[in-house]
Parts: sequence; structure tokens; C-alpha cells
Amino acid sequence: MGSEAPLTGIGGLLFDIDGVLTVSWEPLPGAADAVAAVRRAGLPVRFVTNTTTRTRARVADALRAAGIDADDEDILTAPVATAAYLRRHHPDAGCFLLNEGDVREDLEGIHLVERDAAVVVLGGAGGCFTYQRLNRAFRMLLDGAALVGMHRNLYWRTAAGFELDTGAYLRALEEASGVTAVVVGKPDPVFFAEAVAALGVDRAAVAMVGDDIDNDVLAAQREGLHGVLVRTGKYRPEALAGAAGQPERIIDSVADLPALLGLA
Repeated sequence: MGSEAPLTGIGGLLFDIDGVLTVSWEPLPGAADAVAAVRRAGLPVRFVTNTTTRTRARVADALRAAGIDADDEDILTAPVATAAYLRRHHPDAGCFLLNEGDVREDLEGIHLVERDAAVVVLGGAGGCFTYQRLNRAFRMLLDGAALVGMHRNLYWRTAAGFELDTGAYLRALEEASGVTAVVVGKPDPVFFAEAVAALGVDRAAVAMVGDDIDNDVLAAQREGLHGVLVRTGKYRPEALAGAAGQPERIIDSVADLPALLGLA
């Protein structure tokens, strides 16, 4: 692991958003300049996020408000990937959705129901994850429903500090019901494959920049991408020490990325 050695041969970048470019949608220092430097170098960029509280269009709006150059088509979100998965594998099925925030715009064609669902879908955790609704989901699983998670993140960092995320509830439902979830967002290999395809660059020349050692960086490295871990957002030294592998590179923040790539 060479945290200071330049990372050469990069032809495209995947950026996580929360904890890398922004925290609670406020830009981190140097984030806008780092993305601008990458774009000036002619490298294609995609923003890949497990954010489930906003539609892709609203994510792009938030990035632009933070001074970060982003078009709607540059964004790949877990809800968009989930909708594609459900259309392929559960066409016309009734889906019970637990998600904090309204992302129905990105769930086009998905039949959402409150009772007797064939699929239970967990999005972003929040106030809607009440005992009553979690218990309703549990009973549907016992009745034979499939379980789909938009991601398996255990926690994330907001301006107020760390907060529990979907993965904690997903594990509980799996344990209680005996149903194993299909997880569609990061770290799913299909999610990374779609992001790489959008870049139009061979995966061996793509770098993933993230603050989650497991779901961002090691997951990308398993798929043949380069992994760059930032010491911002949800980064914790204990999580790195306990991880199943090591990131290819570590930088203090995304502001250091242009220098790492030899663009500064």
C-alpha cells in the first residue's frame, strides 16, 4: 500500500459522493477543484452513490449547488440500479418499500404496495423505519416475499455525526426471517460494471474514490478497479485495521487526488 506513490495509467474516475465530495450535501474542502482538475485532464467521471434519499436529478442539483460539475447522466444511484433489477427479475410484482425520502421518480415501472407484497425493498434508513413498518416487512418475508436491499451500508456520517444505515436493519430482517437479501447498490459487482460501462474505459484503468473501505474501495478492487480511500466521511482507522484487505492508495481527502494522479 503506497499512499504517496503516484497512481498512473488512470483513464476514468468513479467518485462516491457522501463523505468524499460532500457531508450533508455541503462540499468538502477542495472537492470542486479536484473534480474540475480531473475533467480538465479529459478523464471521464461518474458519481456512484448509495444515497437513497434523493432522486438522481436532485443529486445532480445538489452537486452543482456545491460547485461540483455534474450532469444528471453522470449519476448512478442505488435506487436507479434497484429499479433496473426489479424490472428484470420481478416484473409487475408488488413491492413494499421502506425508504427515507421520495425516490419514486427513479422507480419508474415499479408497482409499490403497502400489503401482500411479493418483494420487500429496503432503501435508506431514517424515521420511516418504525417498528410497525419493519414488523410488516418481517411478516411479508415470512409469507414468502423476496428481500432486496438498495445497499448494505451499516452507517454513514452526517453533519451531526455517525448514524445507523440500512445494513443494520437488513441484517436484522435476514436473521429473523431466514431470507437472504439481494443487494443491488455498492458493493454489488453489477453496480460497478454498469458504472465502468458508462465511463467507456477498461476497468483496469478506472479508479474508485471512496470513504468506505469495504463497500467502495475493496469492492472496486475485487472487480479489477483501482481503489483510493479518503480519510474523510465515514473513514475510521479501526474500520481500516479490521478490513479484509488494504486499499491501493490512501489520501487525506479528495483535494489530494489531482496530485496523486499527477495532474497537479
